[in-house]
Amino acid sequence: MPSERTYPNDQIVVGLDIGTTKICAIVGKRNEFGKINILGIGKAHSDGVSRGVVVNIDKTVQAIREAITEAEKHSGIKIEVVHVGIAGEHVRSMQHKGIITLNNIDFEITQDDVNRLHEDMFKIATQPGTEIIHVLPQEYTVDSQTGIIDPVGMSGVRLEGNFHIVTGQTMAANNIYKCVVRAGLEVAELILEPLASSAAVLTDEEKEAGVCLVDIGGGTTDVAIFESNIIRHTAVIPFGGNIVTEDIKHGFKVMKKHAELLKIQYGSALADAVTEDLIISIPGPRDRSAKEIHKSMLARVIQSRMEEILEFVLAEIKNSGYEDKLVAGIVVTGGGAQLQHMKQCVEFVTGVDTRIGLPGEHLASGMVDEVNYPMYATATGLVIMGLESSEYTPAVRSAAAGTRKEPTVQYQRGPGHGKSSGPRISFIDKVKTWFESTLTSTGEFIE
Repeated sequence: MPSERTYPNDQIVVGLDIGTTKICAIVGKRNEFGKINILGIGKAHSDGVSRGVVVNIDKTVQAIREAITEAEKHSGIKIEVVHVGIAGEHVRSMQHKGIITLNNIDFEITQDDVNRLHEDMFKIATQPGTEIIHVLPQEYTVDSQTGIIDPVGMSGVRLEGNFHIVTGQTMAANNIYKCVVRAGLEVAELILEPLASSAAVLTDEEKEAGVCLVDIGGGTTDVAIFESNIIRHTAVIPFGGNIVTEDIKHGFKVMKKHAELLKIQYGSALADAVTEDLIISIPGPRDRSAKEIHKSMLARVIQSRMEEILEFVLAEIKNSGYEDKLVAGIVVTGGGAQLQHMKQCVEFVTGVDTRIGLPGEHLASGMVDEVNYPMYATATGLVIMGLESSEYTPAVRSAAAGTRKEPTVQYQRGPGHGKSSGPRISFIDKVKTWFESTLTSTGEFIE
């Protein structure tokens, strides 16, 4: 009888979601049953990020500090290391095939052979100014036998692998890293945000059956398609909730802050679902009369833009080749999923069964009620992936005890990574090297 899996109860991870509308830090640890205990959460308004890309260093640093300070206050933990999400319209993905010939005596495939094939994918040429963030295995072929998920132990002469490769702009990652370092933190890992969100809101059954995750953020909409428990397609659409706010602002000629409140408090993604046509009064600027806005007209403006975004999502689903394999349908998460009637709108546009994704399924105790919203899916997923695939346990200091926990070196088991076979220079290592060399050459002092 196999032994029951046990979980360490002293490993604490912080997920930092640097978004277009908010910067969120969540502190969590895994209990003995594998669930996540949320120890603290911090949130700050984001003014220095546009469509997932840092455009103002100082404002982003300040927002990170505010979010971290609040998370430290709630958790009683001195935060030093964070797992950071990366997204934005600069993120691209592609499929690539790799081949190696076995050179051992008995021609039995070992984990080292699989690692060697995996590491070779990090050496392929990419567009100038980009680096590989993730290499995600799809399936393997041993000699002529295809469709193999785990080739270790099989006999063969040639090992082939299909890989889903995610790339991002080096400068965009450098700016994220710079902001985190200036905020007095260390970056343990840069994780693609759609992967983090999927870890928080998708079930293993959905990933096995075939599912499309749609994460509607403030500046971008992330798409990730899973089938047979393997990620098959990723994409970033450069539109999100902020463009809906801009439509309301210009359509009704109101201030941006009022447009955002209208969207959150009275907005609906499906005009036909608005049964009570309320008249909403919005105060005008100084010495100007108030504006009256019909809730039904507000819904029509929102639905028009949401339909456009979802048409892009539908195009990505069709381009992936998995349109007819989404047995589990679509799961919508992110701040945009909190719009009223969002589920019905997605089903209306795509014709696919849809549910709203909440991170609560993976949560056990702590600040569950505060975190169990679609807008916190990415930050929660960063905690989950940090616990499962971090290269080391972050060093944290308990605010109550004042003692430091030393890092524990572990092997890396990220999504599609397998065991680390050696000292490959990861994407975050390259960013750190670049940053340190720039600091040395400029003499810049980081507080």
